[in-house]
Amino acid sequence: MSAADWTSIEIPQDIRLVVADMDGTLLDEHSEIPQGFWPMLARLRSRGVEFVPASGRQYATLRAMFADKAAQVLDGGELSYIAENGNVVAIDGNIAEVHGVDTDVTRWTIDTVNASAAVGEYDMGLVLCGLRTAYVQRTDKPFLDEVGKYYAALEIVDDLHSVLEDVIASNGESDTMLKLAILDFDGAEAMAAEKLTPLKNDYQVVVSGKLWVDIMNAATDKKQGVEALQRVLGVTAAQTAVFGDYLNDLQMLSAGQWSFAMGNAHPALKQAAHFVAPSNADHGVLQVVDKLIA
Repeated sequence: MSAADWTSIEIPQDIRLVVADMDGTLLDEHSEIPQGFWPMLARLRSRGVEFVPASGRQYATLRAMFADKAAQVLDGGELSYIAENGNVVAIDGNIAEVHGVDTDVTRWTIDTVNASAAVGEYDMGLVLCGLRTAYVQRTDKPFLDEVGKYYAALEIVDDLHSVLEDVIASNGESDTMLKLAILDFDGAEAMAAEKLTPLKNDYQVVVSGKLWVDIMNAATDKKQGVEALQRVLGVTAAQTAVFGDYLNDLQMLSAGQWSFAMGNAHPALKQAAHFVAPSNADHGVLQVVDKLIA
């Protein structure tokens, strides 16, 4: 079933929760938060509507992007977040849920990426995404610049295996491995299909952007994060609006009756969503939310 155009929505609707992906969705074509977002956030809060960023980005990165300005707009209040593609859910400044991957898949992925990069098969590097910080061993500027967009807390190490061994030795107290993120400058979707197929029976292998693929716990995705928020806030799917643009947003769309694929979205999202919103360059989230809440 093809999604309907957003202009067909009847208004107003009883919306209590708005969840939006970041890159390609809420953020504009320059990866910036639109200026109109902050007045919209104030209007939503005044009407009792919760706005939640949902991203593959690190929790520390999302807070760095939103927390200070949000506190001004919300009179000291905090946003809630779905970070690391659902592996971290934070509600009003408190981490409510954390999910992670085991040592076996972490070790296999380190070895696979290292072996492929060593022979020049793919131009890729691995990010171990910990709850405390993210870890990388590749140090060239293009790689670090791209990783730095999404990971504000980042530690460069000589060998990612050493990070894993520290986690094992401390029984996980040193950090928790939330997910494994592979950056491939040649394009993540083709690489994932060729190299990561052995993982797909036991783990989620999610293409989260043109250059990125995430390996995660099989039971974790952004949808689980939305459902956790719905339980805590007492909100139904019929009162939830969800926006996304890429494959890591696919499951999340089913958590809200008001599901929107951006105009620039991957074709699979336009098939799964109920509506198509304007593109992120046209500030589609802001346009649709303003109509939904009239």
